[in-house]
Amino acid sequence: MRILIVTQYYYPENVVVSDIAKELRRRGHDVTVVTGKPNYGYDQILPEYKKVKYEVLDGVRIFRLNLKARKKNRLSIIFNYLSFYFNSRRFLRHFKEEYDVVYSQSLSPIISVSGANIYKKKHHINHVLHCLDLWPISPVITHAVEMDGILYKLLYRWSRSIYDKCDKILLSSPSFIDYFKDTLHLEEKYYKYIPQPPLHIEGELDLKPIKYPEGFHFLYVGNIGKLQGVELLPYVMKEVLKTRSDIYFHIIGKGQNQDKLKKNIEDLGVHSHCTYYGSIPMRKARYYYPDADCLYLSLIDDGVVGKTIPSKLISYLTYSKPILGVISGDGKKILEDTNGAIISTYDVSTIVNHVLEIANLKEEERIKMGQNNYKYYQSHFQLERIVDMIEKELLTKKI
Repeated sequence: MRILIVTQYYYPENVVVSDIAKELRRRGHDVTVVTGKPNYGYDQILPEYKKVKYEVLDGVRIFRLNLKARKKNRLSIIFNYLSFYFNSRRFLRHFKEEYDVVYSQSLSPIISVSGANIYKKKHHINHVLHCLDLWPISPVITHAVEMDGILYKLLYRWSRSIYDKCDKILLSSPSFIDYFKDTLHLEEKYYKYIPQPPLHIEGELDLKPIKYPEGFHFLYVGNIGKLQGVELLPYVMKEVLKTRSDIYFHIIGKGQNQDKLKKNIEDLGVHSHCTYYGSIPMRKARYYYPDADCLYLSLIDDGVVGKTIPSKLISYLTYSKPILGVISGDGKKILEDTNGAIISTYDVSTIVNHVLEIANLKEEERIKMGQNNYKYYQSHFQLERIVDMIEKELLTKKI
């Protein structure tokens, strides 16, 4: 089968579509990717890619389109989105090569897959969209757009139109379907739940893992935004220390609430037991996992996004550690099924009780929980299993 993949982000940017494309090629499919020049997370187009328009990696043919580099300010992000939108549409409108199906993966923004609809219409093939992020609710959550504003109404129509032109929509969380049907009013589309695999970090550990001092250590790695509520942890730590002085929280990540987190740590005087490391690249952050006793996960139940499966939940399962999950919806259901987690609610006293509960478990009980989590990952989220499901949808025509 000849597969065309349209995605704004691709290796060396750390995104799961790169692994999916490689696996499809390994299975014998002819895979071509139309993407941008790598810049996400680098604040610039990588110098070695500035003149690269075409390359072959792991047997996958890749067309690299020009785009404005994404930097830290909002204006550059808008230009980044729009430049790929226009350039990909222009490229795909004139792209003459023939494929059996076009597959796209939508992180933010949904407009990045618009070119796939142009290609599919011109060549009369299916466009299978794998939805990892919801629009236009996503920019509302990050406060980039006001729900009752004219911009939201514009984005709503634009997003709905793009979704509606897709032949199949694969959902990375089961609850996404409620948003498509109740908010976007796309009741008649073909939907299928197919989760995303965990991000693959290149290479084995080549340095010694971080060794924590004696005690019980919780680790959080991820976004520090409104929906995660990580800034609550210093208050949790303040209460925990009244009972046990050998419990520690380690926090890695960045986001709109990181300054609030730092302020709470200092104001409450818990900096010796609640350490914020800032943003650390994933290839280095993984050195903090092996010696951790428990992984902390939180997603506040705030609308449709608060009910979804956070990508770090899937990544956490791969580390064979017990999980303390402050979560509801689809993510809570997964943790209930793993038998490797204690589930809490977003409340200081409740989280404190569960922190102490998991810290007081026997070591063999925690080891068993970690093993259960890894077994669940193997049977539900391994790359090969997920590509099996994607491949089936690519091979079969629209119902």
